[in-house]
Amino acid sequence: MKLRKDIDSFLSTIPNDVTLVAATKYVNGDVLKDLLKHGVNNFGENRVDAFLEKYYELSDQDIVWHFIGHLQRNKAKEVINKIDYLHSLDSLKLADIIEKERTSPLNVFVEISINLEESKNGVPYYEAIEFISKLKEYKNINLVGLMMMSVKASSKESYLEQFKKLKDLRNELEKKCNISIPYLSMGMSDDYIYALKEGATHIRLGRILFEE
Repeated sequence: MKLRKDIDSFLSTIPNDVTLVAATKYVNGDVLKDLLKHGVNNFGENRVDAFLEKYYELSDQDIVWHFIGHLQRNKAKEVINKIDYLHSLDSLKLADIIEKERTSPLNVFVEISINLEESKNGVPYYEAIEFISKLKEYKNINLVGLMMMSVKASSKESYLEQFKKLKDLRNELEKKCNISIPYLSMGMSDDYIYALKEGATHIRLGRILFEE
């Protein structure tokens, strides 16, 4: 895999106030270095082993590291002090590990299950108020946003509806929990256009950035 030939042209289509998190699980460190040359320095990894390999390989680079996959509790200690953002907080047990192991507050997105798909992780949307209220007790968790994944191969109307649900939930949480939740991490290669229309602040793009 390598960068698409028109990468600069593509990047110019992303709004300046939106953070592109390059999902880099399919590419090696050399491709990440190429992305850096084109101004992309927010990288998202899904697996602990792959993250650690690239983290150490690129330790001399100016990179903002995001962990965007499901973080298993038995592996959390390995990455929790190396990442800048966690996009997938989905349990209080994981929050407990962060609270205990992290040496400074971690910027966290709570993963929300908007569509209640059994195959995906996340806090069910109807439990979000209770969950986020409890997070206030954790000193090492800096809640910055909500994250979601849409249902694959949805229609345009359905994508917009799903992303609007997360935006509306964020607004409700801010009011009922009396907190600020500035960021929405939503939208991937197939659906980011619709996520942007509904207020995404962080989009997690992988396949669309690369070519064989």
